[in-house]
Amino acid sequence: MKFALVTGGSRGIGRGISIKLAQDGYFVLINYRSNQPEAENTLAEIRANGGDGELLKFDVSNVDDVNAVLGGWMSQNTDKHLEVLVNNAGITKDNLMVFMPVEDWTSVISTNLNSFFFVTKLLLQNMLLKKNGRIVNIVSLSGQKGQPGQVNYAASKGAIIAATKTLAMEIGKKKVTVNAVAPGFIKTEMTEHLNEDEMKRLVPLNRFGTVQEVAEVVSFLASSKASYITGEVISVNGGMYS
Repeated sequence: MKFALVTGGSRGIGRGISIKLAQDGYFVLINYRSNQPEAENTLAEIRANGGDGELLKFDVSNVDDVNAVLGGWMSQNTDKHLEVLVNNAGITKDNLMVFMPVEDWTSVISTNLNSFFFVTKLLLQNMLLKKNGRIVNIVSLSGQKGQPGQVNYAASKGAIIAATKTLAMEIGKKKVTVNAVAPGFIKTEMTEHLNEDEMKRLVPLNRFGTVQEVAEVVSFLASSKASYITGEVISVNGGMYS
């Protein structure tokens, strides 16, 4: 059995990734922080399609919680190797910087960026020892080109892009790859407030993307087919920016 962890795996893009990796034959650890019903729905769909997984409730922005819950799972399952990590958990608290409260800056940086360090560091040593690992970071179009009102979000995602490239250089010799996937406008809860008819005019393909289209790219990067790809950022944005 192959094992994968998807942070923020209960809803939106994370849910699509969890379902796709399960279809690829992974036992998927679905991380969530608070929405247990949605997490249970995701696991139920995975099992209905013949896959399997487990729910792991912890706050990715809290290092003590990460170490206690995820570290505890690893200690209790020493025979199981988490070979795929998808750092997907993230939040937005949009505002123009001049009006942005300090707590909106710190919470977005903590949830989106610090979590990458906390979770990846915990899994990394075992990947290096086994010389087998795939790390896929879900970033954003905002982290590549910026978006007004998203200074905090763009900063967090841009930092992960830089970290992706640097970590890939550090661990490539150990056969562990690190890549990022940068979605544009994808139909999820995070884009429900947008005027799709108006915003899709900015997209050369003239539509919003789907969760499944992002999940397919993650699936590829997690597979042996992508064994010579590392340190890259793959855009899934309908041609908006590359």
